Amino acid sequence: MRKINDSKGNLLCIVYKDEDWVEGLNFITDNSLSIQVGSWWYQNGKKLAKHKHNIVSREANITQEMVYVKSGSMLATIFDQEMNFIEEVILKEGDMAIMAYGGHGYKILEDNTKIIEAKNGPFVSVEIDKVKYE
Repeated sequence: MRKINDSKGNLLCIVYKDEDWVEGLNFITDNSLSIQVGSWWYQNGKKLAKHKHNIVSREANITQEMVYVKSGSMLATIFDQEMNFIEEVILKEGDMAIMAYGGHGYKILEDNTKIIEAKNGPFVSVEIDKVKYE
């Protein structure tokens, strides 16, 4: 696992490669992020307690997202909050990136690439939730 920060030390992205998996429950993000991402690695027969989630008021002032490469590959370009270029990362099958702050862009590198994206919501609209740059 690798954390990408801006020049001020602010977290921009967490890159979690396929080889970073740890057996058991492993939360990749800390409790302060609006998006919570963890990995599970258990053996046959492991039981997880039945549970439900309580309705708890939460406030998030930014959308944070996770992208997981199911197959293929893509290039993730990471920017700071002012959209200054920071770094490019190639994500391959089994890799994941968690976009905490700043900006990002993606380029698909192979035909038939499949990505799973998750982010906190609710989603308001493209016009309100995003500023697009070309």
